Amino acid sequence: MTFAKLYQLTKSRRNFMQTDNEKYNETVQPNTAFLNELKDKLPEFFTNNGSFDLNKFMSQLKDKNINELSEGYQLDFIGKGYARRQAGEMSTTVIVPDKKQNMGEGKNSKNLFFTGDNLEVLRHLQSAYTNKVDVIYIDPPYNTGKDDFAYPDKFEYSDDKLKEMFGIDEDQVEHLKSIQGKSSHSAWLTFMYPRLALAKRLLTAEGVMFVSIDDNEVEQLRGIMDEIFGETNFIAQMIIDGTPKNDPLLVATSHEYVLVYCKSEVDARKVDDWGYIHPLNKKINDMVSGKTKEVAERILKEFYEKNDLKKDNISNYKYFDDGGVYRIGPIDDPQGRGPKDIRINPLTGEPLKVPSRGWSCNIETWDRWKKQNLIEFPLDNKKLASKKTYLTQDKLEVGRSVLKMQTRKSTQYLNNMFDKKGVFKNPKPLELLTYLLSLHQIDKDMVVLDFFAGSATTADAVMQLNAEDGGNRQFIMAQLPEKTYTVNSDGTEVPTKGGKAAYDAGFKSIDEISRERIRRAAKKIREDNELTLPENFDGSFKHYRVVKPIKQTLENIEDFDPNNTNLFTNMVDGFSSQSLEVAGDTAGEDTILTTWLAKDGYSFDTNVEEINFGNYTAHQVENNRLYLINEDWGADQTRELLNQLGTHQLEVQSVVLFGYSFNVAELRELENGLKQLDSKVTLIKRY
Repeated sequence: MTFAKLYQLTKSRRNFMQTDNEKYNETVQPNTAFLNELKDKLPEFFTNNGSFDLNKFMSQLKDKNINELSEGYQLDFIGKGYARRQAGEMSTTVIVPDKKQNMGEGKNSKNLFFTGDNLEVLRHLQSAYTNKVDVIYIDPPYNTGKDDFAYPDKFEYSDDKLKEMFGIDEDQVEHLKSIQGKSSHSAWLTFMYPRLALAKRLLTAEGVMFVSIDDNEVEQLRGIMDEIFGETNFIAQMIIDGTPKNDPLLVATSHEYVLVYCKSEVDARKVDDWGYIHPLNKKINDMVSGKTKEVAERILKEFYEKNDLKKDNISNYKYFDDGGVYRIGPIDDPQGRGPKDIRINPLTGEPLKVPSRGWSCNIETWDRWKKQNLIEFPLDNKKLASKKTYLTQDKLEVGRSVLKMQTRKSTQYLNNMFDKKGVFKNPKPLELLTYLLSLHQIDKDMVVLDFFAGSATTADAVMQLNAEDGGNRQFIMAQLPEKTYTVNSDGTEVPTKGGKAAYDAGFKSIDEISRERIRRAAKKIREDNELTLPENFDGSFKHYRVVKPIKQTLENIEDFDPNNTNLFTNMVDGFSSQSLEVAGDTAGEDTILTTWLAKDGYSFDTNVEEINFGNYTAHQVENNRLYLINEDWGADQTRELLNQLGTHQLEVQSVVLFGYSFNVAELRELENGLKQLDSKVTLIKRY
């Protein structure tokens, strides 16, 4: 558990109390995160003292005639060492649950929304969500030089500490610090690198990441994505051809990009797992279900004409049989090199006409398609046979690298949703997000993460898809609480440039817009799908704020002395929503417990049971851990705990306690008592 970087407040002091994570962070080097990941994957190359055996590793490369060490290349930029170090640091914030939201409309929801710095959110997610996120989409700042980006992360170390960390001199320290508040390529890369590195760890082996970007940083982004994900895990650089910009110099730019990378080349490129399923497929099949062939095909024709889908590939699905709605395509070889053997038409018993360019499949594939009823045989043998593709098949077509869409429609969509213009500028099109999420068809229960949530288009897309196909996709959103106003010297609030519409509508920060969009989108989905909405549709979220403790709490931590017989300051209260100066009515105990549960790898919907020892309330999780956070633990509570453990009334493997709530005598008594138990129970002290 970490609560601050205390060295900022203690530069002039010789002795001070440190949190566990701060002690760890002092040992972190630029390659710590990389070495930890390498140790998980290749433990055989590490010595007993934890150092990497480079000679052994080089020997393995040499044996396989791999020359990457001498022939490889990498992207360098000012701040890269610092960015790599950030990727290895632990969190310095706490997670404050929004009691009103989480006990109210979001009580049964599995969706999550975090308000706070996304770097800290990603750190908190490392234990519980590593290898568990299926899709990540982000729309980071584009760094156009028009006030959309300035490096926000402050160097929280002294110049001497920076010299020691990176082995650099005074001039190099100044060079490093020059990126603060700047929008240079180096500043942008230093900002993005640790976030992308942490995000990759969250993806499943089959996971995929989509990143929207424009011309200003696409090359730089491609460079660090290649380095973090590996060049072989690059999937595509998609072009989103949308509405032209209004301020062309010579050429009106109408496109942006989406870079696509997978976590593991072998797993993520499985053909059967990829393919775009059009959102209308379920609706169309429901319309023609139980109809005769003639009636079904008439319904399809009328539906396509009415909905102006003639130019859409979905309108090719105009045929119907017992297998459902399908389209047909040629079975001749476009290269003109296919086999030209004779094949029999089962409808006539006569040979089929052979395509002049030859068949596109061999006889083994033909026989399989025939058995699966995937071939459309003609009644007239002068015509060619065709291949069927059903609308309900798992894979209809692979994703396209160029997508055309009217991006201005997304602004109008949001204006209509909020009944007001300009609440959020340039939201991502809902159509784009539903398309990207539909490309990843591993299952309909996937976890989707967006840590630059913006107007929460990703959350909207997740809910739309779940409503259409009955899926159980879950979203995790993170958004910085960027204010829509500034405060003058006289205390009056003034809307920011571009923030007036949002401020006038009552939204004082971007994250408020995000959460309200989710609520309104869910309401609209319920209204539009009243009769067909799945029973388990999840149109809400649990909300958490990720914040740093205030200065007074940090000073109390610094001055804490566990050797004192009496504890004069209640350290738990310093983590209440009131002390942390955020909205809500959250007790300090709830903040600490929530932060620890995430640290220990528990999901945010984990069942937590209250256990009473006299007038003291502890928290038990999955018959595994018992958390002791509040003060007032004494000898009576220790005896009761030992009695319940000894008689197996209580089964836990470890007791985790908040060190600031216990003096040295209480700790010693509890520790000695646990050691005397027959069944081993570990005591974990956290600061």
